[in-house]
Amino acid sequence: MEAVNALLLIFILACAVSVSLTKSLLSAVIIFMVQSLAMSVVWILLRAPDLAITEAAVGAGVTSLLMFVALKKIHAVRTVKHEKSDKQP
Repeated sequence: MEAVNALLLIFILACAVSVSLTKSLLSAVIIFMVQSLAMSVVWILLRAPDLAITEAAVGAGVTSLLMFVALKKIHAVRTVKHEKSDKQP
């Protein structure tokens, strides 16, 4: 069990460092979301299911959604539009 805790700690620290070092804002939000999910696993291992549910809902859910919307508003994320051409194979 100690090995699992150590691996989760190293993973969470690696996520925190990679969020601060990444150049892409979209990648940073995704890494942040994964870090939050890993933290919810830590809360489950610490036998705190209420905190785990809150971490998953707020950290990975609501906060990530708000960050995605903010990235969309500042045009940091581009949408891909598929155009239909007259030529069909």
